[in-house]
Amino acid sequence: MAVTRIVALFNLKPGVTAADYEAWAKERDLPTVNGLASIDKFEVFRSAALLGTEAPPPYQYVEIIDVADMDAFGGEVASETMQAIAAEFQALADPIFIVTDKVG
Repeated sequence: MAVTRIVALFNLKPGVTAADYEAWAKERDLPTVNGLASIDKFEVFRSAALLGTEAPPPYQYVEIIDVADMDAFGGEVASETMQAIAAEFQALADPIFIVTDKVG
């Protein structure tokens, strides 16, 4: 079965510091999501720069979620634990989630 990659792009909500978000991501989000049976790998990246320009990146953070089984992922996301993680995340950030298909 092919891995589905989900890309989340987001900025922190007003009043949320990078230190607060990153501590939460390391302590709660990364271990919980990486612990799901449906996940191959989950990583969070801080945006550093736009290549070839001095302009700031449009998003502060990028998440890459490699899902091995989308059906199982749907079930796991509905769990009480993941609903709590999702609510915490929504309180910290305004994400958009892009589901991708690999070309080639």
